[in-house]
Amino acid sequence: MVGFLDKAKKSVAALGRMLGDEDPVVAEIKKKASALGKKIILCEGEDSRVVEAAAICAEEKIAHIILLGNADRIKLDNPDCDLSDVEIIDPANSCKLGEYAALLYELRKAKGMTEEQAKEQAKDATFFGALMLKAGDADGLVSGACHSTANTLRPGLQIIKTAPGVSSVSSFNLMIAPARGNEYVPDGVLVFADCGLNPTYTSEGLADCAIATAKSAKEIAGIEPKVAMLSFSSKGSAKHDNVTLVAEAVKIAKEKAPDLLIDGELQFDAAIVPSVAKLKAPDSPVAGQANVFIFPDLQSGNIGYKIAERLGGFQAVGPICQGFAKPLNDLSRGCKASDIVCAVAITAVQTVK
Repeated sequence: MVGFLDKAKKSVAALGRMLGDEDPVVAEIKKKASALGKKIILCEGEDSRVVEAAAICAEEKIAHIILLGNADRIKLDNPDCDLSDVEIIDPANSCKLGEYAALLYELRKAKGMTEEQAKEQAKDATFFGALMLKAGDADGLVSGACHSTANTLRPGLQIIKTAPGVSSVSSFNLMIAPARGNEYVPDGVLVFADCGLNPTYTSEGLADCAIATAKSAKEIAGIEPKVAMLSFSSKGSAKHDNVTLVAEAVKIAKEKAPDLLIDGELQFDAAIVPSVAKLKAPDSPVAGQANVFIFPDLQSGNIGYKIAERLGGFQAVGPICQGFAKPLNDLSRGCKASDIVCAVAITAVQTVK
């Protein structure tokens, strides 16, 4: 009976996606975010997509939105958006500007920043937002709709910095299965990392990425993580320095997180196809049933998620940042308002420790 009900739920979810309803994975993330009541900063009030997303988030009570920019200009340029429940702050005229500039100076004076430079830098919306987050005046930040990834992440790395015990910031994508379903994705969602941030990894960095991604998979996607560390080799079938790097990362991850269900190195087919797993990794607790996939470098991760998206019909949500001391996320410059709303919800859920 339980198995029948599980199949029925998956069929209803698939039907909903075919009819154009919101994906149940995304709907559940929004529901979690709404229950938290967090303050999330949107830095780009000059972008109409961001303003529309702010209005939607306020209307759906996904989060309390702090929109950065000139209030008069924002309202004039977006007359159809109800911003009555959105807090709008102009960094250049904020009463907190002096306080944030002093904070920035203290954080960056060892790097040669002067007090005057800090005052000017703090007026930049993304830096202002990061300083607001650092000061505890908000819970998370989303930017990047009309600015580069570097412009979004630089304030994060300089001001928010990495969480204790984390060697580097990484990213992941939620890969939501297409409406027709997929026999290898019983939960309807997979998690891929790192697909958008770090070009290369050390074994320790890759291990930290795996641990962080497993945590994200559980807290955000709502799945019990079964982590496969991917390679072109399965359990020693090939010898190469790149294979050794992945195998060492598995050892480090198991030492740091002994309760984590993780294995590797594994080829993708061995990680997800039960029949192949029996041949290539018969003793693996993960092979043939993995739902979290850690790619060995950015090239393979970026290529992999785009193949799944374009040829496999998966919906790719992200890249989503992880490893910062406080939640901060970058958007694609090609994003839609709905993508920004989803990013806000994910950022709110990331506030839960």
